[in-house]
Amino acid sequence: MNDTFMKEKPVLPLLLSMALPMVLSMLVNSLYNIVDSFFVARISEDAMTALSLVYPVQNLINAVGIGFGIGINAVIALHLGAQEQRAADQAATQGLLMAAVHSVLMTVGSLAVMPSFLRMFTSSAAIQALGVQYSTIAFAFTPAILFGVSFEKLFQAVGSMQVTMVSMLCGCLTNIVLDPLLIFGIGPFPAMGIRGAALATGIGQVLTLVIYLVIYAVRPPRVRIRRELLGPELTMIGRLYSIGIPAALNLALPSFLISALNVILAAWSEVYVLVLGIYYKLQTFLYLPANGIVQGMRPLVGYNYGAGEYRRVQQIYRIVLCMCGGIMAAGMLVCLAVPGVLMGLFTQNPDTVTVGASALRIISMGFVVSAFSVTSSGALEGLGKGAESLIISLCRYALIIIPAAFVLSRFFGPVGVWHAFWVAETLTALISLAVYHRVVKSAS
Repeated sequence: MNDTFMKEKPVLPLLLSMALPMVLSMLVNSLYNIVDSFFVARISEDAMTALSLVYPVQNLINAVGIGFGIGINAVIALHLGAQEQRAADQAATQGLLMAAVHSVLMTVGSLAVMPSFLRMFTSSAAIQALGVQYSTIAFAFTPAILFGVSFEKLFQAVGSMQVTMVSMLCGCLTNIVLDPLLIFGIGPFPAMGIRGAALATGIGQVLTLVIYLVIYAVRPPRVRIRRELLGPELTMIGRLYSIGIPAALNLALPSFLISALNVILAAWSEVYVLVLGIYYKLQTFLYLPANGIVQGMRPLVGYNYGAGEYRRVQQIYRIVLCMCGGIMAAGMLVCLAVPGVLMGLFTQNPDTVTVGASALRIISMGFVVSAFSVTSSGALEGLGKGAESLIISLCRYALIIIPAAFVLSRFFGPVGVWHAFWVAETLTALISLAVYHRVVKSAS
């Protein structure tokens, strides 16, 4: 496949062709998250609370897979831009080898810590039991997640966004269809409750991986996994980790943030913990499509940077910033207009709906400005600047928001936690612009 189109085609049509398949995939993925939570909420409010408490660990597993996949994607794209085919193949091969190691460690570790993790946030035996039931099945599919993401980033690195779109769509749609069948026992399926939700998710993830493998075998991409390159090569592994570890930490930080905020909110009521969990389900409708645009941007930034096309890198950044800003503005307007309707999708408790509606109105005030952080972080990852991207995420998910939430909650109660979101987004946006422009100036 000739990938020089990444530096020759006009930027806007090129970016749209790369990003739109991923945006569609992310929208369906967002829909899966919402549908999954919608049906779990119909089991009981305890089941939805359990799902909210499991989410940080589930997100951590995804963070390791996606973060290291970003490392694979960036290194492949940089080498392709520099016309270094063997190095690109080596990055793909060694990346898959590392994914196998990570999958074993993450499966064993997550299953082992889950019971004690749940006890940290709730004393309810019913919620703890539901959380263990869900996580035991969901985390057994960790290898499928990590291998699937590795192939996803390989295909994205060579510009095959349609392959990723088809694979993700099939997996997500399968999950959506299976959710009510396995949760409530419709037709020949057994009623599995919250276990059914976990199994439906796992089956969808396996199907996504299978599709990647079939397409890889039938229509091989330019970058190949080669047996002779399987032997560990420390320089390449170091490059993959230098980008993958910061990227994984970037994605894992929301798990840390949610756990920290759960501790603060649980001091008042588990209702606030539930509201926070519902918010993170809803915000996927914004941040996953924005992430789809960023996924389209990363290989373009990496390829053009590797090819010395620095002006195109800047042009790509500005267009992506505008696109992400538009998505965030639309999300803010919806949250301001109908927050009660959104919360009502996941709970029938009027008190929870009232608390949640207030939270959505306040948190949404930081959506638009967060586009600067999202775009800058993704561009830096595409440039291979994982440490600089991590600085932005640390500010956004830990260094600013957690102290702000703690201090503001002392004065305003749980509402102070919601205000901490827009405060953190505003300050981080300023920091992200400074970091990105310093890196670009020094690189060019």
